[in-house]
Amino acid sequence: MGARASRTQVWLALWVVYLVWGSTYLAIRVAVHPSHGTGLPPLILAGSRFVVAGLLMLAVTARRPAPDGLPDPMGGRQWFSAAVIGLALPFGGNGLVSIAEKRVPSGMAAVILATIPIWAALLTALISRRAPSRQLVAGLSLGFAGVGVLVIGSGSGRVSLGGALLTVTAALSWASGSVWSKTAIAVRRPLVMTGMEMLCGGIGCLVVAAVSGEFADLHRSEVTTDAWLAWGYLVVFGSLFAYTAYVWLLRNAELSLVTTYAFVNPVVAVILGSLILSEPFTVRSAIATIAVVAGVILMIRLPEPPRIPTQTLAPEPDEVCA
Repeated sequence: MGARASRTQVWLALWVVYLVWGSTYLAIRVAVHPSHGTGLPPLILAGSRFVVAGLLMLAVTARRPAPDGLPDPMGGRQWFSAAVIGLALPFGGNGLVSIAEKRVPSGMAAVILATIPIWAALLTALISRRAPSRQLVAGLSLGFAGVGVLVIGSGSGRVSLGGALLTVTAALSWASGSVWSKTAIAVRRPLVMTGMEMLCGGIGCLVVAAVSGEFADLHRSEVTTDAWLAWGYLVVFGSLFAYTAYVWLLRNAELSLVTTYAFVNPVVAVILGSLILSEPFTVRSAIATIAVVAGVILMIRLPEPPRIPTQTLAPEPDEVCA
């Protein structure tokens, strides 16, 4: 932990990450599927959110030198890495989740997305061709069992099976991008690289939105005030404020403490969805949430394998999603 960071500062920043990222699933649901009136088309929501947030973050951070004073270029190779990660995370992750949340509850989406560390661990084990440990197998089994309970339960008709499977695809896309980023040539300033990823992923969302006809379906005067407020919350708090707090935590707190967001966020999302949107919280939902959270805890507590020495992204990218 950094010498100047007090315990109070660390816990305040941690609760910002817990509450803000945990509430972004609620905000997405309100933005695309408000209780009354018209919401924002999902890809326009995701794309505009990340383009605005990416531009703001780059405007603030791009001119600042790297902490070590060494050159840290934003060249073609760095932008290529940002584009690949941006398409896998903000586009493949958030874009698909925004579509899915028109048909699935926010708490359910959050629980499924909590399996991102589990997917990442599985992909890493497959790529490295290392035999999985018992702890890894146990974590995978618990996590996938929890998701299976949710997805199978969605076939009852109250929740869209397609929406549930789309959320699983989003989690896999996010995990794939996170694993690929470990060996990507990236800008070493974490907030600068994040801004580049947001911008690239947001542009990808808007391009697909244009091709799929979302802009033709958008009538801004019909979009509810709640949907616009949710969009603003996602930009300012979800994409800028909380992520800055997360990067600060990476520099000032123990990683084992910082990564607790992965199993706190879905619990926060389920509680908020139930209290504010009256989303049903059934015994099936409780069992699935407990299984996924337990699996994520096992994943996070795994010893980290040796890394290949490359120019990689400083913070883990598996959290912009929120």
